[in-house]
Amino acid sequence: MSRSGRPRTLTVAAARLPTWVSRFDARHPGTVLRATDAGFDLSAPDGARATVESPLPLGPAAPRPDEGEEPGHGAAVLAAQLERDRDIGLLLVRRGGYGVARLRGSRVAASKVGRRYVQGRTAAGGWSQQRFARRRDKQTAELVGAAVSVAVRLLAGRPLPEVLVTGGDRALVERALADPALRHVAALPRGGHLAVGDPREEIIREVAGLLRSARITVADPMTGPGAPS
Repeated sequence: MSRSGRPRTLTVAAARLPTWVSRFDARHPGTVLRATDAGFDLSAPDGARATVESPLPLGPAAPRPDEGEEPGHGAAVLAAQLERDRDIGLLLVRRGGYGVARLRGSRVAASKVGRRYVQGRTAAGGWSQQRFARRRDKQTAELVGAAVSVAVRLLAGRPLPEVLVTGGDRALVERALADPALRHVAALPRGGHLAVGDPREEIIREVAGLLRSARITVADPMTGPGAPS
């Protein structure tokens, strides 16, 4: 009997997705496709499994692969959704910096990044610790305020983005979105929260490409006593 190996995750551009899925099907004959809210799952009699997901919500009206259809064709349906030019809002916040962008498909229509110094941790105690905490809180508030100000300008105007993607420090992002000026942005359908480095223009361009790619988690079958654990 076969069993699944340790899962691995990869990113595949929409244009390459049908080819990747067809190759998976060829390596694992009898692969069956099952549609999910985020994309589809693949499963084969030999125990191989793959979960293919869009980084953005597909929406209730988006075409889905048909249950049990040929995997390569099902992948083409999802790829078409990934390549659709969508109006995306992007909000990245980390201690020390922020990035806000309006993406239209793979194009960065508007963006702004900024730096705000936030002091690191200190080992001091007593009054010094309290002064540090107050100073750090003030710096953090200034960072979040700057991010909110730019997000209001780039994201809160009409028409609103179709979907919102966030990244960086989740707590700081949620603090920014809690501002009343961003209440309509905060209510948008949400894509995944991204782990990103310090927000910079090149990071924003990378994210724009990433959002047109599928995230695939693969568990290959292992057989025999020599299979890795």
